[in-house]
Amino acid sequence: MPEEALATHRDVATRRTLALVGPSAAGKTSLVEALLAKAGAIGAPGSVERGSTVSDWDPLEKKALRSLNSALVHFTHDGITSHLVDTPGAPDFVGQSLTALEAVETAAIVINATTGIEPMAVRMMEWAQQRERDRVIVVNKIDAQGVNLEKLVQDIQSAFGKECLPVNLPSQKGERVIDCFYHLTDDGPPPDFSSVEAAHRALVEQVVEVDAEFTERYLNEGDVDPKELHAPLEQAMREGHLVPICFVSARTGAGVAELLQVIEKLLPDPTESNPPAFLEGEGPDAKPTTVDSGNPDKHVIAHVFKITQDPYVGKMGVIRVHQGTITKDSQLFVGDGRRPFKVGHLFMLQGKDLKEVSKAVPGDLCAIAKVEELHFDAVLHDAAEDANMHLKPMQFPVPVHGLAIEPKRRGDEQRLHDILAKLVSEDPCLKVEHVASTNESVVYGLGELHLRALLDRLQEIHKCEVNTRPPRIAYRETITAPAEGHHRHKKQTGGAGQFGEVFLRIEPLPHGAGFQFVDEVKGGAIPHNLMPAVEKGVQLAMQEGVIAGYPVVDMKVVVYDGKYHSVDSKEIAFVTAAKKAIQAAVQSARPCILEPIVNVEITAPEQNMGDITGDLSTRRGQVSGTQAASAGSLTVLAQAPLSELASYQSRLNSLTGGQGRYTIAFSHYEAVPPNVQQQLMSQHKVKEE
Repeated sequence: MPEEALATHRDVATRRTLALVGPSAAGKTSLVEALLAKAGAIGAPGSVERGSTVSDWDPLEKKALRSLNSALVHFTHDGITSHLVDTPGAPDFVGQSLTALEAVETAAIVINATTGIEPMAVRMMEWAQQRERDRVIVVNKIDAQGVNLEKLVQDIQSAFGKECLPVNLPSQKGERVIDCFYHLTDDGPPPDFSSVEAAHRALVEQVVEVDAEFTERYLNEGDVDPKELHAPLEQAMREGHLVPICFVSARTGAGVAELLQVIEKLLPDPTESNPPAFLEGEGPDAKPTTVDSGNPDKHVIAHVFKITQDPYVGKMGVIRVHQGTITKDSQLFVGDGRRPFKVGHLFMLQGKDLKEVSKAVPGDLCAIAKVEELHFDAVLHDAAEDANMHLKPMQFPVPVHGLAIEPKRRGDEQRLHDILAKLVSEDPCLKVEHVASTNESVVYGLGELHLRALLDRLQEIHKCEVNTRPPRIAYRETITAPAEGHHRHKKQTGGAGQFGEVFLRIEPLPHGAGFQFVDEVKGGAIPHNLMPAVEKGVQLAMQEGVIAGYPVVDMKVVVYDGKYHSVDSKEIAFVTAAKKAIQAAVQSARPCILEPIVNVEITAPEQNMGDITGDLSTRRGQVSGTQAASAGSLTVLAQAPLSELASYQSRLNSLTGGQGRYTIAFSHYEAVPPNVQQQLMSQHKVKEE
């Protein structure tokens, strides 16, 4: 192999990719600053409070003193190039964390030593495991007063398994950290708990279990040189058989050098982790396919895991290179697109700063600007045989918090529409829906904080003033019985008339099945070229709703007969006829209204649990259990209708003296009680009148 090619292959082996995920206030952004400073990428760590960090560069983040978007940084230290993705910790912005998992080999779950294991940490551990990412737990703020790190390790092992083992240990009440994997001699003060020998032995025993040869050597010789354990260690992490625990204080720098060593020596390069879950083909026919993650010489396969809309640079796609090498002037295709685009510039991101680079190899996270065809989850490639490749779809939380929105100034409707489209393209957990029955635009997010951030961005970044109305619940309509519908549309004006007649039947589908349209018309009763108009009329009626103005879901529509006139039958006639026929059929099919049910996790002082569970029962909530949180606190697990949780934080504050917090996540839809259905139908009738 030529020397230049060898050098490129070595480049791949020197790449590390890491997403820092976990709850708010765990110190992820401060930890990124400490790592950048230790690696020499910046002179000194910035401060979240002063708004001087590399990651939180957005004006809204500086104002809020928290991360609102994922941010990329990179550094090179001791010949290793590490790409880090700093993610927000609030549950409302979890979409940013989930997309980051698609771009990295390793998920670093950052835990605040003062608050212990929080729900967001549990979720990110589960999501990372589902996507078969290597995982490492980073315990931050180890120098805080009153922390019990030995108890926290026990809690971690109880929550996530005995495979979670410390690779270093805190000493002198968190003032320093001692490596337990490589360096077995330390002349300084001993660890605050356990011992270097015990931690080392536990690690080695856990690692050698995946390799029979090393197991035998360990049993015979009593120890194995850690430098020989690289391959079985990577296998153990890949299989989830080992989850390292690291201790650090981003504030003082304790443990930062040791964490840097863990990243460079223990975490996987692109060839050592589980391969990305690529599929070839669509739907049920899609088949798993693999990419050669260690080969920069093969054809290009890259994945767009983030879209940004920079006011100066324009639209920018942030990508992970999985195979091949991208250079300036590379010709790439977007998915199954027929026309390639030329890579004008290739950038590495350092927060808001763009650094132009000449190439990107497998394991690199980089950005391509000013290509309008780029979109989230797109696969970029340079070979025709890869046109049908895509990553296994990720299940994002369903946005169910709605807010009706309109511009303050008349004439700004199109501008608002364009800005919202850009913001939605950046966040897979934002959705905009136009409600035809009320002629209003509704933006849906994961919670009040999510929607507040969107409104702030509209007003402060894009200078677009808007009016909003109270959150709109994403109700849906469906049917519970089969029925038939028929409508003849006949309109005669001075010239050519309109005529179309449609016979159809409908039947319910299982929850989540969506919409099926079947053409069973025989003998040309409705010409083939007019059937799209029939389907359009059906879909219009379903979008507008029938009994309460909410979209109709989970329904099969079979068109089986009709009539047309050779002169008067036009598309508009069949659109109208189909729409009226569906409305008649739904009315006869025992329609019902569905409401979103959410999973609720409420963490509060133990003494408030009785008041909280009692309040939930008045909101049609059902408690499924409780679990221990930090000292003196419990987490209540429950399900409740989203409609009953409006302004719930205010109620929770009054019940707990401001010490309670909660998160919600969409669970499923179920039928509303009869009295609620009558109320919603009455409100819709009043609006129509």
